[in-house]
Amino acid sequence: MNHTIVSLSELNSNIKDVIRENFTESYWLRAETSDVRHHRNGHCYLEFIEKARDGQSIVAKARGTIWSSTFSMLKPYFEQETGQPFTSGIMVLVSVTVDFHETYGFGLFVNDIDPSYTLGEIARNRMLVLKRLEEDGVLTLNKELQLAEPLNRVAVISSPTAAGYEDFQNQLDHNATGAVFYTKLFPAVMQGDRSEGSIISALEQIYEHKHLFDIVVIIRGGGASSDLNCFDSYLLAANCAQFPLPIVSGIGHERDVTVLDSVAHTRVKTPTAAAEFLINRVSDSINHLIYLQDSVVSLSRNILDRNERQLNAWSKDLYHHARSFLHNSRSSLKYLADRLQRVVKHSMEKESFEIQKYEHFVSLSLPENMLKRGYTITMRNGKIIKSVNDIAFGDVIQTRFSDGEIGSKIVDKK
Repeated sequence: MNHTIVSLSELNSNIKDVIRENFTESYWLRAETSDVRHHRNGHCYLEFIEKARDGQSIVAKARGTIWSSTFSMLKPYFEQETGQPFTSGIMVLVSVTVDFHETYGFGLFVNDIDPSYTLGEIARNRMLVLKRLEEDGVLTLNKELQLAEPLNRVAVISSPTAAGYEDFQNQLDHNATGAVFYTKLFPAVMQGDRSEGSIISALEQIYEHKHLFDIVVIIRGGGASSDLNCFDSYLLAANCAQFPLPIVSGIGHERDVTVLDSVAHTRVKTPTAAAEFLINRVSDSINHLIYLQDSVVSLSRNILDRNERQLNAWSKDLYHHARSFLHNSRSSLKYLADRLQRVVKHSMEKESFEIQKYEHFVSLSLPENMLKRGYTITMRNGKIIKSVNDIAFGDVIQTRFSDGEIGSKIVDKK
Protein backbone atom coordinates (compact mmCIF):
# COMPACT_ATOMS: atom_id res chain seq x y z
CA MET A 1 0.00 0.00 0.00
CA ASN A 2 1.35 3.38 -1.05
CA HIS A 3 1.12 6.25 1.44
CA THR A 4 1.28 9.95 0.74
CA ILE A 5 3.72 11.24 3.27
CA VAL A 6 3.90 14.95 4.17
CA SER A 7 5.62 16.82 6.89
CA LEU A 8 3.69 18.68 9.57
CA SER A 9 4.76 22.00 8.20
CA GLU A 10 3.63 20.98 4.74
CA LEU A 11 0.23 19.88 6.10
CA ASN A 12 -0.18 23.06 8.08
CA SER A 13 0.85 25.09 5.06
CA ASN A 14 -1.79 23.37 2.97
CA ILE A 15 -4.42 24.02 5.64
CA LYS A 16 -3.28 27.64 5.78
CA ASP A 17 -3.72 28.00 2.04
CA VAL A 18 -7.17 26.42 2.14
CA ILE A 19 -8.33 28.69 4.97
CA ARG A 20 -6.94 31.84 3.40
CA GLU A 21 -8.53 30.98 0.05
CA ASN A 22 -11.97 30.23 1.54
CA PHE A 23 -12.15 32.67 4.47
CA THR A 24 -11.22 35.95 2.88
CA GLU A 25 -13.89 38.11 4.54
CA SER A 26 -14.19 39.52 8.03
CA TYR A 27 -16.78 37.98 10.36
CA TRP A 28 -18.68 39.48 13.30
CA LEU A 29 -18.12 36.96 16.04
CA ARG A 30 -20.26 36.68 19.20
CA ALA A 31 -18.28 35.02 22.02
CA GLU A 32 -17.08 35.26 25.59
CA THR A 33 -13.55 36.40 26.35
CA SER A 34 -11.22 34.15 28.32
CA ASP A 35 -7.60 34.20 29.44
CA VAL A 36 -7.10 37.82 28.34
CA ARG A 37 -3.44 38.81 28.57
CA HIS A 38 -2.03 42.28 27.89
CA HIS A 39 1.52 41.78 26.67
CA ARG A 40 4.21 44.33 27.38
CA ASN A 41 4.70 44.80 23.64
CA GLY A 42 1.16 46.20 23.47
CA HIS A 43 -0.45 43.16 21.87
CA CYS A 44 -3.46 41.45 23.51
CA TYR A 45 -3.66 37.67 23.49
CA LEU A 46 -6.87 35.90 24.49
CA GLU A 47 -9.22 33.05 23.85
CA PHE A 48 -12.77 33.21 22.59
CA ILE A 49 -15.11 30.59 24.02
CA GLU A 50 -18.72 29.54 23.65
CA LYS A 51 -20.50 27.81 26.51
CA ALA A 52 -23.37 25.36 26.43
CA ARG A 53 -26.80 26.45 27.62
CA ASP A 54 -26.01 25.23 31.12
CA GLY A 55 -23.41 27.99 31.27
CA GLN A 56 -20.72 25.56 32.41
CA SER A 57 -19.28 23.35 29.69
CA ILE A 58 -17.38 24.86 26.73
CA VAL A 59 -18.55 23.81 23.27
CA ALA A 60 -16.13 25.89 21.17
CA LYS A 61 -12.81 27.67 21.63
CA ALA A 62 -10.45 29.70 19.43
CA ARG A 63 -7.23 31.62 19.94
CA GLY A 64 -7.48 35.36 19.44
CA THR A 65 -4.99 38.16 18.87
CA ILE A 66 -5.36 41.93 18.86
CA TRP A 67 -2.27 43.64 17.50
CA SER A 68 -0.98 46.59 19.49
CA SER A 69 -1.84 49.09 16.76
CA THR A 70 -5.48 47.97 16.93
CA PHE A 71 -5.65 47.28 20.67
CA SER A 72 -4.35 50.76 21.56
CA MET A 73 -7.52 52.18 19.95
CA LEU A 74 -10.08 49.45 20.74
CA LYS A 75 -9.32 49.15 24.46
CA PRO A 76 -10.01 52.79 25.50
CA TYR A 77 -12.97 52.97 23.11
CA PHE A 78 -14.53 49.82 24.57
CA GLU A 79 -13.91 50.82 28.20
CA GLN A 80 -15.23 54.35 27.69
CA GLU A 81 -18.43 53.11 26.10
CA THR A 82 -19.12 50.17 28.40
CA GLY A 83 -17.65 51.50 31.65
CA GLN A 84 -15.74 48.26 32.25
CA PRO A 85 -12.31 46.95 31.33
CA PHE A 86 -11.60 44.66 28.45
CA THR A 87 -11.01 41.52 30.46
CA SER A 88 -11.98 37.88 30.76
CA GLY A 89 -15.56 36.75 31.27
CA ILE A 90 -17.42 39.35 29.21
CA MET A 91 -19.59 38.84 26.17
CA VAL A 92 -18.29 40.70 23.11
CA LEU A 93 -19.15 41.22 19.46
CA VAL A 94 -15.90 41.54 17.52
CA SER A 95 -14.96 41.74 13.85
CA VAL A 96 -12.38 39.02 13.13
CA THR A 97 -10.45 37.57 10.25
CA VAL A 98 -9.60 33.89 10.15
CA ASP A 99 -5.99 32.79 9.97
CA PHE A 100 -3.94 29.69 10.31
CA HIS A 101 -0.27 29.67 11.17
CA GLU A 102 2.03 26.75 10.66
CA THR A 103 3.42 27.11 14.17
CA TYR A 104 0.57 28.57 16.21
CA GLY A 105 -2.32 26.89 14.42
CA PHE A 106 -5.85 28.27 13.99
CA GLY A 107 -6.44 31.80 15.22
CA LEU A 108 -8.60 34.89 14.93
CA PHE A 109 -7.33 38.44 14.43
CA VAL A 110 -9.54 41.12 15.92
CA ASN A 111 -10.09 44.21 13.75
CA ASP A 112 -13.02 45.97 15.47
CA ILE A 113 -15.42 45.70 18.41
CA ASP A 114 -19.04 46.74 19.03
CA PRO A 115 -19.37 47.96 22.66
CA SER A 116 -23.17 48.26 22.40
CA TYR A 117 -23.44 44.48 22.27
CA THR A 118 -21.50 44.14 25.53
CA LEU A 119 -23.66 46.84 27.11
CA GLY A 120 -26.72 44.90 26.00
CA GLU A 121 -25.31 41.73 27.50
CA ILE A 122 -24.60 43.49 30.81
CA ALA A 123 -28.16 44.81 30.85
CA ARG A 124 -29.47 41.42 29.84
CA ASN A 125 -27.58 39.69 32.66
CA ARG A 126 -28.89 42.27 35.14
CA MET A 127 -32.43 41.66 33.92
CA LEU A 128 -31.96 37.91 34.29
CA VAL A 129 -30.69 38.33 37.85
CA LEU A 130 -33.55 40.69 38.73
CA LYS A 131 -36.06 38.28 37.19
CA ARG A 132 -34.61 35.41 39.22
CA LEU A 133 -34.81 37.48 42.41
CA GLU A 134 -38.42 38.33 41.63
CA GLU A 135 -39.26 34.68 40.97
CA ASP A 136 -37.64 33.83 44.31
CA GLY A 137 -39.96 36.37 45.94
CA VAL A 138 -37.14 38.43 47.49
CA LEU A 139 -36.67 41.35 45.07
CA THR A 140 -38.47 44.01 47.16
CA LEU A 141 -38.07 42.55 50.68
CA ASN A 142 -35.45 45.04 51.82
CA LYS A 143 -37.40 48.00 50.42
CA GLU A 144 -40.40 46.98 52.51
CA LEU A 145 -38.50 47.32 55.82
CA GLN A 146 -39.45 50.23 58.10
CA LEU A 147 -36.71 52.77 58.77
CA ALA A 148 -35.96 53.29 62.46
CA GLU A 149 -36.19 56.64 64.23
CA PRO A 150 -33.71 58.07 64.89
CA LEU A 151 -31.58 56.45 62.19
CA ASN A 152 -28.18 56.92 63.85
CA ARG A 153 -26.72 53.44 64.57
CA VAL A 154 -24.94 52.65 61.31
CA ALA A 155 -23.08 49.54 60.15
CA VAL A 156 -20.74 50.52 57.28
CA ILE A 157 -19.35 48.14 54.65
CA SER A 158 -16.42 49.75 52.85
CA SER A 159 -12.73 49.61 52.28
CA PRO A 160 -11.13 51.28 55.35
CA THR A 161 -8.64 53.13 53.13
CA ALA A 162 -11.18 54.43 50.64
CA ALA A 163 -11.51 58.20 50.31
CA GLY A 164 -15.27 57.73 50.04
CA TYR A 165 -15.42 56.18 53.52
CA GLU A 166 -13.45 59.09 54.95
CA ASP A 167 -15.81 61.56 53.24
CA PHE A 168 -18.83 59.66 54.58
CA GLN A 169 -17.53 59.66 58.16
CA ASN A 170 -16.46 63.33 58.01
CA GLN A 171 -19.90 64.33 56.74
CA LEU A 172 -21.60 62.57 59.66
CA ASP A 173 -19.19 63.90 62.29
CA HIS A 174 -19.64 67.53 61.22
CA ASN A 175 -23.32 67.61 60.36
CA ALA A 176 -25.13 70.91 60.87
CA THR A 177 -27.87 69.42 63.05
CA GLY A 178 -25.38 68.38 65.75
CA ALA A 179 -26.87 64.88 65.76
CA VAL A 180 -24.62 62.07 67.00
CA PHE A 181 -24.11 59.03 64.79
CA TYR A 182 -22.72 55.72 66.05
CA THR A 183 -20.89 53.98 63.19
CA LYS A 184 -19.05 50.68 63.00
CA LEU A 185 -16.90 49.79 59.98
CA PHE A 186 -16.98 46.24 58.64
CA PRO A 187 -14.04 46.21 56.19
CA ALA A 188 -14.51 44.59 52.80
CA VAL A 189 -12.86 44.40 49.40
CA MET A 190 -14.98 46.64 47.16
CA GLN A 191 -13.65 45.71 43.71
CA GLY A 192 -12.21 42.73 41.92
CA ASP A 193 -12.89 39.02 42.06
CA ARG A 194 -12.80 38.88 45.89
CA SER A 195 -15.34 41.65 46.44
CA GLU A 196 -18.50 39.50 46.29
CA GLY A 197 -17.38 37.07 48.99
CA SER A 198 -15.85 39.84 51.08
CA ILE A 199 -19.05 41.93 51.16
CA ILE A 200 -21.20 38.88 51.95
CA SER A 201 -18.81 38.03 54.80
CA ALA A 202 -19.23 41.57 56.18
CA LEU A 203 -23.02 41.19 56.01
CA GLU A 204 -22.77 37.94 57.96
CA GLN A 205 -20.75 39.69 60.70
CA ILE A 206 -23.35 42.46 60.93
CA TYR A 207 -26.15 39.90 61.11
CA GLU A 208 -24.61 38.43 64.28
CA HIS A 209 -25.02 41.85 65.97
CA LYS A 210 -28.04 43.15 64.05
CA HIS A 211 -29.79 44.32 67.23
CA LEU A 212 -27.06 46.96 67.66
CA PHE A 213 -27.74 48.71 64.34
CA ASP A 214 -30.55 50.58 62.59
CA ILE A 215 -29.21 50.44 59.02
CA VAL A 216 -26.40 49.11 56.79
CA VAL A 217 -24.54 51.41 54.37
CA ILE A 218 -22.52 49.89 51.51
CA ILE A 219 -20.16 52.48 50.01
CA ARG A 220 -17.13 52.62 47.75
CA GLY A 221 -15.03 55.69 47.10
CA GLY A 222 -15.12 56.35 43.41
CA GLY A 223 -13.13 54.24 40.97
CA ALA A 224 -14.00 53.04 37.52
CA SER A 225 -17.49 51.90 36.62
CA SER A 226 -15.83 48.75 35.43
CA ASP A 227 -15.43 47.78 39.08
CA LEU A 228 -19.19 47.42 39.52
CA ASN A 229 -19.39 43.86 38.21
CA CYS A 230 -19.66 42.29 41.66
CA PHE A 231 -22.71 44.45 42.46
CA ASP A 232 -24.63 42.63 39.70
CA SER A 233 -24.01 39.30 41.43
CA TYR A 234 -27.12 37.21 42.18
CA LEU A 235 -25.62 35.83 45.40
CA LEU A 236 -24.74 39.30 46.77
CA ALA A 237 -28.09 40.73 45.69
CA ALA A 238 -30.00 37.84 47.29
CA ASN A 239 -28.15 38.36 50.59
CA CYS A 240 -28.90 42.10 50.55
CA ALA A 241 -32.53 41.67 49.51
CA GLN A 242 -33.22 39.31 52.43
CA PHE A 243 -31.13 41.16 55.02
CA PRO A 244 -33.18 42.06 58.13
CA LEU A 245 -31.86 45.66 58.28
CA PRO A 246 -32.49 48.33 55.61
CA ILE A 247 -29.54 48.74 53.23
CA VAL A 248 -28.36 51.98 51.62
CA SER A 249 -26.16 51.59 48.52
CA GLY A 250 -23.77 54.41 47.69
CA ILE A 251 -21.22 52.79 45.42
CA GLY A 252 -20.09 55.90 43.55
CA HIS A 253 -21.65 55.88 40.11
CA GLU A 254 -24.38 57.80 38.33
CA ARG A 255 -25.06 56.24 34.95
CA ASP A 256 -25.59 52.58 35.79
CA VAL A 257 -28.09 51.06 38.19
CA THR A 258 -26.67 47.78 39.48
CA VAL A 259 -28.69 44.88 40.81
CA LEU A 260 -27.59 45.84 44.33
CA ASP A 261 -29.07 49.31 43.77
CA SER A 262 -32.33 47.70 42.66
CA VAL A 263 -32.72 45.51 45.76
CA ALA A 264 -31.38 47.96 48.36
CA HIS A 265 -33.85 49.86 50.52
CA THR A 266 -32.42 53.18 49.31
CA ARG A 267 -30.03 53.98 46.48
CA VAL A 268 -27.81 57.09 46.50
CA LYS A 269 -25.02 58.05 44.13
CA THR A 270 -22.06 58.57 46.43
CA PRO A 271 -20.84 57.96 50.02
CA THR A 272 -21.37 61.67 50.74
CA ALA A 273 -24.96 61.35 49.51
CA ALA A 274 -25.40 58.33 51.81
CA ALA A 275 -24.27 60.48 54.76
CA GLU A 276 -26.66 63.26 53.70
CA PHE A 277 -29.50 60.74 53.55
CA LEU A 278 -28.85 59.69 57.16
CA ILE A 279 -28.46 63.30 58.33
CA ASN A 280 -31.73 64.30 56.66
CA ARG A 281 -33.53 61.35 58.22
CA VAL A 282 -32.25 62.22 61.70
CA SER A 283 -33.06 65.90 61.09
CA ASP A 284 -36.61 64.90 60.12
CA SER A 285 -36.83 62.84 63.32
CA ILE A 286 -35.60 65.78 65.41
CA ASN A 287 -38.07 68.14 63.73
CA HIS A 288 -40.83 65.61 64.26
CA LEU A 289 -39.92 65.32 67.96
CA ILE A 290 -39.87 69.12 68.26
CA TYR A 291 -43.27 69.26 66.57
CA LEU A 292 -44.59 66.59 68.94
CA GLN A 293 -43.08 68.44 71.90
CA ASP A 294 -44.68 71.72 70.82
CA SER A 295 -47.96 69.92 70.20
CA VAL A 296 -47.86 68.33 73.66
CA VAL A 297 -47.07 71.70 75.26
CA SER A 298 -49.81 73.45 73.31
CA LEU A 299 -52.30 70.70 74.00
CA SER A 300 -51.35 70.66 77.68
CA ARG A 301 -51.82 74.40 77.91
CA ASN A 302 -55.21 74.17 76.23
CA ILE A 303 -56.24 71.40 78.61
CA LEU A 304 -54.98 73.37 81.62
CA ASP A 305 -56.76 76.53 80.45
CA ARG A 306 -59.95 74.61 79.80
CA ASN A 307 -59.73 72.87 83.16
CA GLU A 308 -58.95 76.16 84.90
CA ARG A 309 -62.04 77.74 83.35
CA GLN A 310 -64.06 74.70 84.32
CA LEU A 311 -62.68 74.79 87.88
CA ASN A 312 -63.48 78.50 88.13
CA ALA A 313 -67.01 77.84 86.94
CA TRP A 314 -67.35 74.95 89.37
CA SER A 315 -65.89 77.10 92.13
CA LYS A 316 -68.45 79.83 91.50
CA ASP A 317 -71.26 77.31 91.32
CA LEU A 318 -69.97 75.67 94.48
CA TYR A 319 -69.77 79.04 96.23
CA HIS A 320 -73.33 79.88 95.25
CA HIS A 321 -74.53 76.40 96.15
CA ALA A 322 -72.68 76.58 99.46
CA ARG A 323 -74.18 79.99 100.28
CA SER A 324 -77.63 78.77 99.31
CA PHE A 325 -77.07 75.60 101.30
CA LEU A 326 -75.86 77.54 104.33
CA HIS A 327 -78.81 79.93 104.09
CA ASN A 328 -81.22 77.04 103.77
CA SER A 329 -79.41 75.23 106.56
CA ARG A 330 -79.60 78.26 108.80
CA SER A 331 -83.33 78.58 108.09
CA SER A 332 -83.81 74.89 108.72
CA LEU A 333 -81.75 75.05 111.89
CA LYS A 334 -83.71 78.09 113.10
CA TYR A 335 -86.98 76.35 112.31
CA LEU A 336 -85.77 73.19 114.05
CA ALA A 337 -84.48 75.22 116.99
CA ASP A 338 -87.79 77.02 117.34
CA ARG A 339 -89.65 73.78 117.01
CA LEU A 340 -87.36 72.07 119.47
CA GLN A 341 -87.81 74.95 121.86
CA ARG A 342 -91.57 74.63 121.58
CA VAL A 343 -91.45 70.87 121.94
CA VAL A 344 -89.11 71.12 124.93
CA LYS A 345 -91.28 73.80 126.49
CA HIS A 346 -94.38 71.76 125.93
CA SER A 347 -92.66 68.67 127.28
CA MET A 348 -91.39 70.57 130.29
CA GLU A 349 -94.81 72.00 130.97
CA LYS A 350 -96.34 68.58 130.65
CA GLU A 351 -93.70 67.04 132.87
CA SER A 352 -94.10 69.90 135.34
CA PHE A 353 -97.84 69.26 135.49
CA GLU A 354 -97.22 65.56 136.04
CA ILE A 355 -94.71 66.34 138.75
CA GLN A 356 -97.12 68.71 140.42
CA LYS A 357 -99.81 66.05 140.23
CA TYR A 358 -97.48 63.50 141.78
CA GLU A 359 -96.38 66.01 144.36
CA HIS A 360 -100.04 66.66 145.26
CA PHE A 361 -100.70 62.94 145.48
CA VAL A 362 -97.62 62.44 147.58
CA SER A 363 -98.59 65.42 149.69
CA LEU A 364 -102.00 63.97 150.31
CA SER A 365 -100.41 60.69 151.29
CA LEU A 366 -98.30 62.21 154.04
CA PRO A 367 -99.40 61.12 157.60
CA GLU A 368 -99.95 64.70 158.81
CA ASN A 369 -102.21 65.41 155.84
CA MET A 370 -104.02 62.12 156.33
CA LEU A 371 -104.59 63.05 160.03
CA LYS A 372 -105.99 66.43 158.97
CA ARG A 373 -108.51 64.66 156.84
CA GLY A 374 -109.87 62.78 159.97
CA TYR A 375 -107.70 59.68 159.85
CA THR A 376 -105.87 58.48 163.00
CA ILE A 377 -102.82 56.33 163.64
CA THR A 378 -102.89 53.64 166.33
CA MET A 379 -99.58 52.50 167.80
CA ARG A 380 -98.37 50.24 170.59
CA ASN A 381 -94.96 50.84 172.00
CA GLY A 382 -94.25 53.30 169.14
CA LYS A 383 -95.16 50.81 166.39
CA ILE A 384 -98.16 51.17 164.13
CA ILE A 385 -100.81 48.55 164.69
CA LYS A 386 -101.88 47.13 161.35
CA SER A 387 -104.04 44.20 162.57
CA VAL A 388 -106.33 43.43 165.48
CA ASN A 389 -104.20 40.42 166.09
CA ASP A 390 -101.27 42.67 166.98
CA ILE A 391 -102.91 43.61 170.31
CA ALA A 392 -104.24 41.74 173.28
CA PHE A 393 -106.52 42.47 176.28
CA GLY A 394 -105.06 44.86 178.70
CA ASP A 395 -102.52 46.37 176.14
CA VAL A 396 -102.08 50.09 176.33
CA ILE A 397 -102.22 51.77 172.92
CA GLN A 398 -101.75 55.32 171.64
CA THR A 399 -104.02 56.95 169.10
CA ARG A 400 -102.66 59.99 167.19
CA PHE A 401 -104.92 62.72 165.88
CA SER A 402 -104.01 65.80 163.87
CA ASP A 403 -104.13 67.88 166.99
CA GLY A 404 -102.84 65.40 169.63
CA GLU A 405 -102.68 61.85 171.05
CA ILE A 406 -104.71 59.78 173.56
CA GLY A 407 -103.87 56.61 175.47
CA SER A 408 -106.29 53.65 175.75
CA LYS A 409 -106.39 50.24 177.26
CA ILE A 410 -107.86 47.25 175.51
CA VAL A 411 -110.91 45.89 177.24
CA ASP A 412 -112.63 44.25 174.31
CA LYS A 413 -111.55 42.83 170.94
CA LYS A 414 -113.80 41.66 168.11
